[in-house]
Amino acid sequence: MQVLAWHTQLDFPILAIMQLLPLAALLILRLAGNRAAALSALAITSVELLLAIYLYQQFNQDITAFQFGEHLNLFGPLDYHAAVDGVSVLFLLLTNFLVLIVALYGPIRGLKPQNKFQTTVLATQACLVAMFVTINLLWFVFISFIQLVLLGYLLWRWATSPNKDMAFTRYLQFMGSGLLLLILGTLLLGWQYAEAHNHVWSFDLVDLLGSPIQPIYQGWIFFMLFYGLAVRIPLFPFHGWLPSAAEHGTVAVAPILLLGLKTGIYGILRFVYPLLPEAVMEWQTFLLVLAVAGIFYAALLAMMQENLRRLLAYAVISHTGIVMIGLLSLHPLAFQGSTLLTINFGLAIAGLFFMTGLIFQHTGTTSLKQLGGLFDHMPVVAIAFLIAGLAIVGMPGTPGFDAAHLVMEGSIESFGTLVTIGAALGNVMAAGFLLWAFQRVFLSQPETTSLRIKTSATLSTEVLIAVVIIIALLGLGFYTEPWLELIDKSLEPLNNLYSTPTAHEYALP
Repeated sequence: MQVLAWHTQLDFPILAIMQLLPLAALLILRLAGNRAAALSALAITSVELLLAIYLYQQFNQDITAFQFGEHLNLFGPLDYHAAVDGVSVLFLLLTNFLVLIVALYGPIRGLKPQNKFQTTVLATQACLVAMFVTINLLWFVFISFIQLVLLGYLLWRWATSPNKDMAFTRYLQFMGSGLLLLILGTLLLGWQYAEAHNHVWSFDLVDLLGSPIQPIYQGWIFFMLFYGLAVRIPLFPFHGWLPSAAEHGTVAVAPILLLGLKTGIYGILRFVYPLLPEAVMEWQTFLLVLAVAGIFYAALLAMMQENLRRLLAYAVISHTGIVMIGLLSLHPLAFQGSTLLTINFGLAIAGLFFMTGLIFQHTGTTSLKQLGGLFDHMPVVAIAFLIAGLAIVGMPGTPGFDAAHLVMEGSIESFGTLVTIGAALGNVMAAGFLLWAFQRVFLSQPETTSLRIKTSATLSTEVLIAVVIIIALLGLGFYTEPWLELIDKSLEPLNNLYSTPTAHEYALP
């Protein structure tokens, strides 16, 4: 591989290895038995997490440019170009941590055949890693297509409801529409670049940033790219696929891989905001209205749910609005807060869905009417659920506290008190319905007397997952400073771009 060194470069192409390692294991896992597949997947995902940690340790936090650059000439606009900044490294750490827990969770839930399940998980991991390191927008979209196919298969193949076909159809409708918008926006962006460069096409972020986009095209490209990604976030009113997918699909795995990693938010930060600053500011007010409306709409619907999985889905939709308020404020503190809040939500929502999966494993239901009194039977799971819920609402000691504070501070400087109070009230509503769900599931008695709690031979592994989630949330909450320092310099070009809005100011090597 032809490696292009930008600022910090190792002696080996670590980004290529992180993308190819899960793919290299696919054939072995596909032919392995259930136990061997589970152990092999656990080993591969552990190595991937160690590589992400090593990448973090070698990352130079004092420069703004991309690092660990790798380049391979393929075919013009399809040239391989990968690199990372602090934001990418943070998302890679979250990605590989969650996929490791998914690999550990699969055997507990008895998701058989394990070889097919683990193969799909590792293929998804390879796609996610590639999306977080690619600098080519066309590759980002192409890999998104593969990832969405894999997640759709996970959602349908290991679903727990007879209505899985309906959920899968709704998923395909929304994701297909979003992907079509992404493709059209990407091609229009490439065509606009070709018009200014003797019909030479490029989708490389470095090239695109050096070629201002004509104002007549900015609005159209922004509409297609932003809303293509908004479906994945999901941002109100493009959220219709999530409640049915969460209720009728895989209890934990597909929702975690779809939501916990927030590839939609990452795509907006990586490509949309740097390339289309004028369009971002033009659409700012309209999108702000959608974000605020989504907070209250989803929070009210969450309070009306009788299924724990649907309640958590609406919690995601509600809190996505808070992240978007931070991004739309175009304020340096809010950029930091929104990025950290995305990581917090990814980890906390994953914790909630993992615990919901363990509850389903023991009770066979996620109906709030049938659940109750589980604290005595599953105390560690209950504590992990509570801490994850408190992290969602930004309680002190969780990563959501500092992140929400930064978002609110940026919001009040950009939008004033009204919008900020609205976001804060939405957060209070979230505290209400999440604590209400905790009380119904773990403390109160079930409304029906048919609840039967199954014993499990894998209780120690369940406790391990719950404890790891607790440690991760509290550790990230009490030590947020290293993560803020990691993304500080990487967000500096974006801060400069929107403090003096011209695309040429986005710093690149």
